[in-house]
Amino acid sequence: MSEAAKKEAKPKAARPAAKTVEKKTEAKKPAAAAAGGMVKVTQLIGSIARKWDQEATLKGLGLGKRHRSRVLKDTPEVRGMIYKVRHLIKVEKA
Repeated sequence: MSEAAKKEAKPKAARPAAKTVEKKTEAKKPAAAAAGGMVKVTQLIGSIARKWDQEATLKGLGLGKRHRSRVLKDTPEVRGMIYKVRHLIKVEKA
């Protein structure tokens, strides 16, 4: 085979594999995040005497005082923050 034929053969073989990877990642999206899901987070317990990272997480969620609520997008980042301070807040679908 000539060098030009080798160069043309390699990209053609790589293209179908790239398309299948894109399809797999699209299929793994969570239903709530794909549908534009929202979640309502309400702080029930204050952040006094809590670790500094838990207090910073509450501020990142937009909370800071008891009985304050925020409606946020249901994304993996927000879900991780909710998990970290799950003992201080209440979560509902919005």
